[in-house]
Amino acid sequence: MTDDSAPGGPEADGPWDRRLHIVTGKGGTGKTTIAGALAVALATGGRRVLLTEVEGRQQIAQLFDTPPLPYQERKVASAPGGGEVFGLAIDADEALLEYLEMFYNLRRAGRALGRIGAVDFATTVAPGVRDVLLTGKVKEAVNRPDGTRPGGLAYDAVVLDAPPTGRITRFLNVTAEVAGLAKVGPIRAQADSVMAVLRPERAAVHLVTLLEEMPVQETVDGVAELGRAGLPLGGVIVNMARPPLLKIRELRLARRGELDPEEIAAGIKEAGLEPTPALVEALSWEAAQHADRVALERTERAEIAALGRPVYEMPLMADGVDLGTIYRFAELLRDQQMVG
Repeated sequence: MTDDSAPGGPEADGPWDRRLHIVTGKGGTGKTTIAGALAVALATGGRRVLLTEVEGRQQIAQLFDTPPLPYQERKVASAPGGGEVFGLAIDADEALLEYLEMFYNLRRAGRALGRIGAVDFATTVAPGVRDVLLTGKVKEAVNRPDGTRPGGLAYDAVVLDAPPTGRITRFLNVTAEVAGLAKVGPIRAQADSVMAVLRPERAAVHLVTLLEEMPVQETVDGVAELGRAGLPLGGVIVNMARPPLLKIRELRLARRGELDPEEIAAGIKEAGLEPTPALVEALSWEAAQHADRVALERTERAEIAALGRPVYEMPLMADGVDLGTIYRFAELLRDQQMVG
């Protein structure tokens, strides 16, 4: 890898015109939602994008409200301007069958191995092999030729809904993972070909976080680990962002417990309610909690800014995430120039 992936390097700014977009984040941050929105954003304007997952949880199907995905690419969404998003749930066992057929013409034998549990045994003893199989399928999709399409490739871009940040570096750094298993041969060649795709000019790893201590710390750690491994860093997406409900002066007073009870009571009256002492006290407490939350988020934003990566924000959806949210987020990612 080159220093282009380092914070502040020439590849540090969007829009991210890459063949492969890898989306990771701590569990619960909404990385699958962001991955889906990114796929729609990339497909906007008539492009064809593949959205892949590797954790066996069928989250793409749930996100786009479709039946569970088989081990084959299937259209899951249309994008504005005639674009198409295809989904693929990558299964390690099926990827192994493809691998055996590709290199050894042993697909039938591979199925027999699967029936006796040899596949699970091999990937348990050498877990790096499973990651090579999964990332190898992603690499194949990135490089797959199609002479009938402009550019000669099957997809204009591939988005990977990747494992969480705590595992992402090990998952992607497959050459290091198989170094002790295979110095030469097809497995090593497959790992090397995966790493060839993971170059700053071809790929970017984007990290999803919330404005909370644990997700931000995991993001900070993830950026550091990815950088040490020479993997191509992308942007940071802050999900579920909420604007302050009070002005700066009011936030300061609320944190100190000094909001004017009469002003609170007047606001309650304007809302058509009876300003009882209990209600005034409850609202004062809620305001203090909100002010504390805003102060925490300000601190976490500073931690994220210190990473030196482009930052994009998606709002908290009070009514939850649905298909409309994916298209709204895709529009916001384009508006914020994460993609062109």
